[in-house]
Amino acid sequence: MSLLRRYNLVSQTNSTELIRSQQNVAQFSNGVAKKLYKLVVISGLVLYIMYILWPGFHCCYSFSVLTHFRPTVVGNLESSYSSGTGTNSTTSISHIVFGIASTSNSWRNKRWFIESWWRPNVTRGFVFLDTFPVDLIPWPASSPPFRISENTSRYKDYDKHEMTHAIRLARIIREIINEEDQNDEDVRWYVIADDDTVIFINNLVEVLSRYDYNKYFYVGMNSECHASNYFHSFEMAFGGAGYALSYPLARALAKNLDVCIRRYPSLYGSDHIVQSCVADLGVSLTQEKGFHQVDLHSDISGLLSAHPQSPLVSLHHLKVVDPIFPSMTRNQSLNHLMKAANADESRLLQQTICYHKQNNWSFSISWGYSAQVYEAIYPPSILRLPLQTFRPWMFAKPFYILNTRIPSTKDPCQIPHVFFFDSVETITDIIGRQHLIATTYTRRRPRFLPACSSTGNHSAAHINMIRVLSPVLEMHDGLKSA
Repeated sequence: MSLLRRYNLVSQTNSTELIRSQQNVAQFSNGVAKKLYKLVVISGLVLYIMYILWPGFHCCYSFSVLTHFRPTVVGNLESSYSSGTGTNSTTSISHIVFGIASTSNSWRNKRWFIESWWRPNVTRGFVFLDTFPVDLIPWPASSPPFRISENTSRYKDYDKHEMTHAIRLARIIREIINEEDQNDEDVRWYVIADDDTVIFINNLVEVLSRYDYNKYFYVGMNSECHASNYFHSFEMAFGGAGYALSYPLARALAKNLDVCIRRYPSLYGSDHIVQSCVADLGVSLTQEKGFHQVDLHSDISGLLSAHPQSPLVSLHHLKVVDPIFPSMTRNQSLNHLMKAANADESRLLQQTICYHKQNNWSFSISWGYSAQVYEAIYPPSILRLPLQTFRPWMFAKPFYILNTRIPSTKDPCQIPHVFFFDSVETITDIIGRQHLIATTYTRRRPRFLPACSSTGNHSAAHINMIRVLSPVLEMHDGLKSA
């Protein structure tokens, strides 16, 4: 083979290898480019999603609905939108403004409900009356300051409400914002309630601290009575139980309130008007089971003795149910309950279940309210259901939105021995530190039933008092200023 031919063959081989190398390089480059392209696209998509979900992004109201699926405590780095505070300090009672709906006539007989929890120079807010309370002057320092509601006659063409004060009460949120306009940099929540609503303010602060006040939140609870929700709305926070509006939601609601009032000329109550207006802003109800409308009649001890596993925030309608403690008036009963609340509000009505297996006894303790002893062993799934000692607000089946127990009144195994809260004291250790809280519960009436006859059970009829020892806990103190 000639030298020239060999050179041509080698050249052809080298050319072929070069082409293959160039193709491999090209394929590698294309692969890298595709991967880089995918990476850039995915990164851009992730950044875009993060951008639209970031709390500071408010292109439309619908995004506020997402906040209900991820409540955040104030102080979390998620919070970027500020209502004016510019801080991430813990929410306290000083950040909450109360609006109390009342009339001059009803305030005379209901003021003691509000005064049971109101703290002059600590709690903030106003009672809104329909007329000037001439007979109540001088106004007592134990009551919240009052304001006279603005004239609503300009809405007469839109006022077809069965409740005559519906529009006036719905506008409380706008009027209280106007009152607090100079101090709104300190406001995080507005709480609206009736003049017979009892609020446990430390627990209220504890509950609201779970949510980011910079976002749109409408917090409350519907009625225990099925018919009340059916005739009004299952998505409504009932005003008697009270409800909370975060600062930005309250501002947006106030801004659109006049238009909204004209949109709903025939809804029954102010709380339904507010709920409809809030829904039109794209916000739904965040339920907290500690708000209690108490749309019930008669004896509610069964409900209070099996409270949901949530802090007790409010009680309503205590004037229309039986006194919650036997042998006491309604006023005395409320003041008695407040003795336990003042000792440890966070534990109030919280249920504890335990057993004495030697005697086959079940204990259900509603802290600061009642103790029940069953002469049989019942699992927590049963004892957490309230005894149906009460009657519904309206007789329309189904009666309640909660499950209840209706025990046989002749079966001594199903009927508990009931003891009610009597006293509370703090026990100190050897160096004077608060160590334990002792609550006592006494029997107020005999059971009038024989002992449970199940094998191995023992009678509890001889017990007249139960003493419960609880460790002192350092809980969130809502009375402290930020």
